[in-house]
Amino acid sequence: MKKVLFTLGIFVLSVAAVSAQEKKEGTATATAPLTSNAEITFDKEVHDFGTIDYAGNGTYEFRFVNTGKEPLIISNAQGSCGCTVPTYPKNVPIKPGAVEYIKVTYDTKRAGNFTKTVTITSNAKTPSKVITIKGTVSPAPTEEAFPSGGKKDDGATPFEKH
Repeated sequence: MKKVLFTLGIFVLSVAAVSAQEKKEGTATATAPLTSNAEITFDKEVHDFGTIDYAGNGTYEFRFVNTGKEPLIISNAQGSCGCTVPTYPKNVPIKPGAVEYIKVTYDTKRAGNFTKTVTITSNAKTPSKVITIKGTVSPAPTEEAFPSGGKKDDGATPFEKH
């Protein structure tokens, strides 16, 4: 009798394990992303600032259009580092044909060349898009050195002979 109960218990556990496995596979298929008819199209995907003054304006607005047939929703925009900060319409449906902007600000208190990216995640046919900013930040201005005594040298001699 013990052998029959033991065999029956193993059979029940086996059936439960197989049925649980089938449910997992079915769930994965049910939650697979559907194809979207939204599409994000930028006027340009790379902006070159050229040379920017140290601590100057490092902001550019990328213009885009939802060229798809369904509302576009941007779920995230992430800069490649902390010095690049994007601002975007967060989780707001953008109607087909509507124009919007993603503003990207670079910290221009860092002298030298830079190339930074922002990765945009949305419900578009192409769910991940990358835009780029680049340029050169001029060196920080240097303060004029004063001679000892703390007075600025204006070029005049203090004692002129007549």
